[in-house]
Amino acid sequence: MDVTRVGALREVLSGSPLLDATRSFAGSLRRAVTRRSAHGLLLVGSAGYEPWHLAAHLDDEAAWAQVPGLAPVLIRHQAPASGTPAQLRHDLRRLTEAGRGETVLVVTPQAAGDALLERVHDARRGGATVLALAAGDPELAGLAHESLTVESPEEPGFDLVQHLVSAAAGEPPRSRLAALGGLSRLARQFTTEPVNRW
Repeated sequence: MDVTRVGALREVLSGSPLLDATRSFAGSLRRAVTRRSAHGLLLVGSAGYEPWHLAAHLDDEAAWAQVPGLAPVLIRHQAPASGTPAQLRHDLRRLTEAGRGETVLVVTPQAAGDALLERVHDARRGGATVLALAAGDPELAGLAHESLTVESPEEPGFDLVQHLVSAAAGEPPRSRLAALGGLSRLARQFTTEPVNRW
């Protein structure tokens, strides 16, 4: 889905709780990966769902928005083959090593499963920030610092939510946009010729 389609989708969803929820969740993700102590985003799905698509979109947003922290390391459930690129060489053991400053983003329309929940618990205990984009797995939601539940996890619903989250994560925070808008209005006031009212 390209920028135009995401924009059109946002127009259709304007004022809906879903759009507000995805923006809020994306804001939490962006804050987690841009705080001063941040050093890495680990993206992981369930054993039956690898979030390749979201990984690609977050990588693009990281480049376009110049927010390198949004570029994720994709965690795999199975040991990758030799010759796999560095950012794809990590398996679930990497979550056990996650610590302060790292963010773990769990994305799955399925139940997380015991192996993943155990590793996410290890990451949280190590000090990592845990975010979950899932279909209402209560155990996963209980481990996450923040979660976004997708009510209709079947496609295309789950995919659309991922597009909304990745696009919003690449945008500057709304407070910063409002401040820039205020500055530009102030600049126009000082640079515009005065109106002669008489």
